[in-house]
Amino acid sequence: MLKLLVVGAGGIGGYYAARLLEAGHQVILTARGAHLHALVSNGLKVHYEGRELIHAPEVFSHQQLAARFHPDDFDVIVIALKSTATSLVAEELGAWLRQGRVPVLSLQNGVDNEPLLAKAIGTERIIGGLAVRIGGHIVRPGVVEAEGVAEIIMGEWPAAGKPGSARSLLLEKLAAAFDNSGIPTMLSHNIRHELWRKLVINNGVNPLSALTGLDTHSLTHHPEFSRIVYGMMAETVEASRADDVNLTQDDLHEMFELISSFNAIKTSMLVDREKGRPLELDSIAGAVLKRCTSLGIDAPYTSTIATLLKQQASCPS
Repeated sequence: MLKLLVVGAGGIGGYYAARLLEAGHQVILTARGAHLHALVSNGLKVHYEGRELIHAPEVFSHQQLAARFHPDDFDVIVIALKSTATSLVAEELGAWLRQGRVPVLSLQNGVDNEPLLAKAIGTERIIGGLAVRIGGHIVRPGVVEAEGVAEIIMGEWPAAGKPGSARSLLLEKLAAAFDNSGIPTMLSHNIRHELWRKLVINNGVNPLSALTGLDTHSLTHHPEFSRIVYGMMAETVEASRADDVNLTQDDLHEMFELISSFNAIKTSMLVDREKGRPLELDSIAGAVLKRCTSLGIDAPYTSTIATLLKQQASCPS
């Protein structure tokens, strides 16, 4: 059995933690504010497609975590925070993490989290990852709601090393444990490619859903909005060249068909907008715009929607 630390017990982290706890793994969680207090007092409750997963894991603030544990007490540390918090967690836990050698797995939106973590603790300890076909959010403190197949794709970052390395062996162990916990898991030899493919979908639907209030199915099947979704996805494909990932038209077509085939999902950015939380706009649309600027190309769809969303979000309701 594994001992895992999940930093961030929100919709994504809370769901995966519950599945791993259910399978008998030891999982420690971190949280903040009212959610932390509710988890400590009442445990973790996860509603998942007709099921209710209830557990009472140990939950700590970052300060409490660093005082009580050594990083190498864990087999792996999973970062499941919003990408808006990656710099903050690297600042708060960076010194503590550098005391050990434990690998760190990022399950976050965007393509800039792994570089930030690598700068803080070293590239050789980073495992890139993404949660796909999952929607999840905190309904109220201590209670999480999740839906979807909830797969994980992960791999050595920035690219796979030699077979039989410590990281590759750990990845095989993690994949088997996750699969056996009801979490479909795929290992990738090119995780940056997978991260960019997810960014294609995220940039296509997240900002526009937050702007319009529409779910993914409504956007991708609307005669006008679907063209904007496709345009923003195409701009993300172009932006990938700046990182030498070089996605293709086949990737664009596949990702558009994939998101169009999903059930209606309320995107994480729309949920954050409704709850008045910071938006992952810089790590999604901002990442695309930054790369397009470096390539000297325009991204009019992404630029327009991001500008409108920033303006709308800055206005009092």
